Amino acid sequence: MATMDRLADFVDRITRNIGRVIVGNREGIELLLVALLTEGHVLLEDVPGIGKTMLARSLAVSLGGQFKRLQCTPDLLPNDVTGVSIFNQKTLEFEFRPGPIFVNILLADEINRATPRTQAALLEAMQEQQVTVDGVTHPLPRPFFVIATQNPIEFEGTFPLPEAQLDRFLLRLSLGYPSMEDERQILVTLMQDHPINRLQPVATPEEVLALQPVVWNTHVDVTLQDYILNLVTATRKHPDLLLGASPRASLALMKAAKALAAIRGREYVLPEDLKYLAKPVLAHRLILRPESELRGKTAHLVLEEVLDSAPLTLESKA
Repeated sequence: MATMDRLADFVDRITRNIGRVIVGNREGIELLLVALLTEGHVLLEDVPGIGKTMLARSLAVSLGGQFKRLQCTPDLLPNDVTGVSIFNQKTLEFEFRPGPIFVNILLADEINRATPRTQAALLEAMQEQQVTVDGVTHPLPRPFFVIATQNPIEFEGTFPLPEAQLDRFLLRLSLGYPSMEDERQILVTLMQDHPINRLQPVATPEEVLALQPVVWNTHVDVTLQDYILNLVTATRKHPDLLLGASPRASLALMKAAKALAAIRGREYVLPEDLKYLAKPVLAHRLILRPESELRGKTAHLVLEEVLDSAPLTLESKA
């Protein structure tokens, strides 16, 4: 089977399997796969009851990898995430006991309820796919994928994620409420036993690693590289922004666009891919000026202005 056909088959299997549990929201599933195939991470920001946790569980079961759910609370310690060294009285040596982070998919539920010290325990893992405890570095399983959730409405007893933490997430998504027809289907589907209990794996973590070169080899024309640079440069100069997008943001936008194009069956990126991904990739990396926030500006509105003004000149075929 050709490489692109194998990727299409993988995406179809995963999407169909998750669809047994998550009704509708194909866009959210597609973007999760974008992050998975680029070894990025996703922040799901939405109100309770939308299905954020169930979406993460469905992906983990479908992938057949190791999965753990970490419920973030103010009393959660960094060692509760990464693991701890325990002294063995028989061998007279310290033994490392891995924490819940040593999995393929980690769900950090309500991440903003953990203290900044505990949040920081994820930084090295999310960027370098390793954990250092007591001076010893331990590699994490691959693929390693963090799905974090937070409630954008209730802030009492929470610790907002700092810019450095937000920048580690490839995408920030909001699932939104389902349509009336989708919600009707949810009522029918969940009338008896929950379908997550019957869900079976349809892929393997090794398959993800084998398909990642398809994403790497997706072509990005030089004019689209210039367009990415024009977009991020425009955010750095925008009068409503205190902090624009970093070079990590431009790299994230290119990687995500390559994955999206491959998932959609193309070996090349289109301008529409970059425009489609601009908000989920860039919005959470921007910092608004306080006076702009008071005037009702948001990062999404700023990005709409940037997308309208940033030049795109196609001089060659993608």
